[in-house]
Amino acid sequence: MTENENQRRQADQNWLRYIRQFENYLRLEKAMSENSIEAYIRDINKLYQFASMQAQIFEPVCVTPDHLGQFVKYLHGFNVANNSQARILAGIRSFYKFLEEENLIDSNPTDHIVRPQLKQVLPDVLDFWEIEKMLNAIDLSTEEGMRNRTMIETLYSSGLRVSELIGLRLTDVYFEVGFLKIFGKGSKERLVPLGGDAGKYLKIYVEQIRCHIAPKAGQENFVFLNKRGSAYTRMTIFNIVKEAAENAGVQKSVSPHTFRHSFATHLIEGGADLRAVQEMLGHESIITTGIYTHLDREYLRQIIQEHHPRAKRKKQTEEEHNPF
Repeated sequence: MTENENQRRQADQNWLRYIRQFENYLRLEKAMSENSIEAYIRDINKLYQFASMQAQIFEPVCVTPDHLGQFVKYLHGFNVANNSQARILAGIRSFYKFLEEENLIDSNPTDHIVRPQLKQVLPDVLDFWEIEKMLNAIDLSTEEGMRNRTMIETLYSSGLRVSELIGLRLTDVYFEVGFLKIFGKGSKERLVPLGGDAGKYLKIYVEQIRCHIAPKAGQENFVFLNKRGSAYTRMTIFNIVKEAAENAGVQKSVSPHTFRHSFATHLIEGGADLRAVQEMLGHESIITTGIYTHLDREYLRQIIQEHHPRAKRKKQTEEEHNPF
């Protein structure tokens, strides 16, 4: 075996070892869900594959800002969207933060990486009357119609992600107090209110429809089951929502996520506290909630001017100097 082949083999082994350590860190210390871990490892593997293709082999600890710049160009050459690039780079940043914390690198090459410019694309928001129109167009004389009405009521009432809806468990529904226990991204737990109508339909569904479905092994605790006794897939929920919108004559592009977005938007427009909405949505950052609920810079500036003591004092001073 040549010296170059030995170097390549050693580099490959080091990449795989560090990636495996990072995976264990995400699972054991960060307690991330398997889906999140898989996504992180997929993104790190893209950098590993890029490194393996280089004429001059480099190991994970030898990656420089220049290498990362070349990697971004590599992704761009394959027409990888800016949003996807940003996600990949976020995963790589987490990987190198881990290596830094483990004292495996002297300097973090991601400190100087430039994040791609993201184009903010907000989904359509349904007006309240459009949601009412969709719900009223559902045929409640059938079990399928009752199920669909219950799903949409729950999505809109509690602002759930589609994954949270299909993962909702019987033991996490508290009818007596009107709350749901939700396990969101990263298996993070939160409590969200269950609206009156949603609670009414959910109780009917569980007690009169769900109870007649024989669950498959391991599916016994899921609230929503298909006729075969299995939990629903994301695509099935998407099709249910799309069909409901079409039957109601709603012209907007509607998906399960539309109800989560409408839930947050309607709360903010109604004067709800942003922090409360953040808690209900399960967002780690208030910035995410601000973007998600259409809060523009002008609105935030107005909040500062009305409530910040320095801003108040400045306004008072200006009024004193300009009495007219």
